[in-house]
This record gives sequence, structure tokens and C-alpha cells, in this order.
Amino acid sequence: MRTIFNYINTNCFLPWFLLSILSIAKFKVITFAFVLVVQQNKLILKRILITGASGFIGSHLCDRYIKEEYHVIGMDNLITGNIKNIEHLFPLKNFEFYHHDVSKFVHVPEKLDYILHFASPASPIDYLKMPIQTLKVGSLGIHNLLGLAKSKNARILIASTSEVYGDPLEHPQNENYWGNVNPIGPRGVYDEAKRFQEAITMAYHTFHGIETRIVRIFNTYGPRMRVEDGRVLPAFFSQAIRGEGLTVFGEGNQTRSFCYVDDLVEGIFRLLLSDYHLPVNIGNPSEITIMQFAHEIMALVNNNDAHIIYNPLPVDDPKQRQPDITRAKEILGWQPKVGREEGLLKTYEYFKSVVQHHKVDL
Repeated sequence: MRTIFNYINTNCFLPWFLLSILSIAKFKVITFAFVLVVQQNKLILKRILITGASGFIGSHLCDRYIKEEYHVIGMDNLITGNIKNIEHLFPLKNFEFYHHDVSKFVHVPEKLDYILHFASPASPIDYLKMPIQTLKVGSLGIHNLLGLAKSKNARILIASTSEVYGDPLEHPQNENYWGNVNPIGPRGVYDEAKRFQEAITMAYHTFHGIETRIVRIFNTYGPRMRVEDGRVLPAFFSQAIRGEGLTVFGEGNQTRSFCYVDDLVEGIFRLLLSDYHLPVNIGNPSEITIMQFAHEIMALVNNNDAHIIYNPLPVDDPKQRQPDITRAKEILGWQPKVGREEGLLKTYEYFKSVVQHHKVDL
């Protein structure tokens, strides 16, 4: 009994009056006090910072870590994110939000256990409009967050992308492939920002001993994508619902592999808690041509006015995109569970409502 009392008295932060009671009648109240400390310890939640928190993927990550009973600190400058994606979390005691640009100095009070860096313009429309901001968040932003991870002794996971492979000459793409990227092309601001982000993350890991994780995200879809995002899925759904032409670039023979957002979040969750520091592809290897995808969307929406129109292929647009997820299977025990038919149906229900609201707003 004395051993337990000494532990509580010297290692636990109890109110002074409780310690006084313990010192007077320690043997009568020791059981109660010990239970109190255990119950208090259960209330200490792991704290995680998620940048890009109001974005498509970032908001789903906030939901997942709240569900897992973490204390979530969201951060976003809202240049592409939507605060509505996370406003349902504002009443929660274990959620807080900072309106802040991570390209500037980042300060978070108290301890941090984990950092997820998901802040960045991520669609071609966005990073062509904001090339400097895209480069800054992938350079200054990651530098600030790695410094924060170092000062807090926190593990950091960064969101990289399949775009580090560029227009690949190897198919499917595994993590050992170095890529085929045009550094000065219009897409280079995003591709090279992510490649630099991986490089500096590995440098902090090897030089400073920071615990780091790198996820290479392939095409992901689901609720909370922006209507005017510019990527193929929201474009096709929006155009089909409105009875417009679905814009196919080139002849539509280029391929993509679409992963539902819940599967992606599960992969990220497992990677963060793993002991693996090298890049890991997370995506769905089910490959489809853009033309096939357009017909799938039109069949699902079933709007007779929807049709296909053709535009020239953009500069440096990847001709093929398919992840090799062998590493994720072996190290994380992860593979996608949501098939494209199921995922598209869930996403369609979301877009039916937001496209109508978007019409009203316009």
C-alpha cells in the first residue's frame, strides 16, 4: 500500500487537499485515489494536428480521428477548403480549428503526438491558378511542420501523390520507380512540390531522427469533393447531372484508378501507426479508361441530355495511372474494400444535392 501511495504522491498531479487527506488517512482512501488517477489518465487523449483540415481528404481524416477518440487540431487557410466540411465538429470538446497558412510559422500550444500534412492545392485548376502558393506549401509549409514535429517530438505523416511518378514509363507504378516528370511544365509546380516534400521529409528523418511517414495517394473520390474542382470525377458528375457535355480530353484512352475515400483514410490510419518510414502507395489498382468512366457516370446519372465532348489533351497529362499496392498489402495489411460501383453510387447521392445548391448559388 505504501508503494502505491508513494507513486501517487510523487508522480500524479492530484489536488493539494486530496494529498492532505491521503497523508492523514492514506490507508482508508488509497483505493479511491488510485481509481481516480486511472480514470483521469483515460481522459488524456492523443493530440493530432491535421493541416488542410477543411479539404476533401483532410475533413474525412478529421472525422476518422475524432471517431478514434483523438484530440484533433484542424488547420487550414481556406483557399481551396470548405469550412462546411468540418463545421459539424465545432461543438466537440476534442476538436479545435486554426485558420492559418502553414507556409508561415506554425505554433500549436501544448503537446502534439502526431501531425498529418495535407495542406495543398491538389487539382490542376487550383495549382495552375496558384502556382506560387502550391510551391510554398510544399516547401516552406513542410519545413515549418517538420520543425514543429522536431520541437514536439511528434510523428509526422505527409501527403504525397502519384504525381511524383509524372507521366510514367513503368506500369503499374511501384514505390521504387523514380518517375518521369517535367519540372518546368505547367504541372511541375505540383509534382516538384511533392517531390521536394518527400526529399526534405527523408532528410529530417535521417539527420534529425524524426519519425516520418510518406503516403503516395492515387486518384481518390467521394463526398465533399468540390463541384468545380476540375478533376475528372466531379467534372463528369456535375456535367451529367446538369445535362451538359462530359469533357473528355484527347480520345479518352488515358487510364486512371479510382479509390474511395474511406479506403484511403483506412490506409493512412494504418500507415501512421506503423513503423515504416519509406513511401507507400495507397490507391485502388482497378484501372479504367477515361472514356469508359464517362459512360459509367452517364449510365448512373441517366440524364438523356448528357453527352460527350472532346477537348485537346493537356500538356504533360499522364497517359496511365495504376498503383502497385504490394507494399501496402504486405506492411499494412491494407487493400481497398469499396468497389467502384458502390463508391460511385455513394458519391452520386452527394453530388445530386450539392450540384443543385451550386446552381442556386450561381
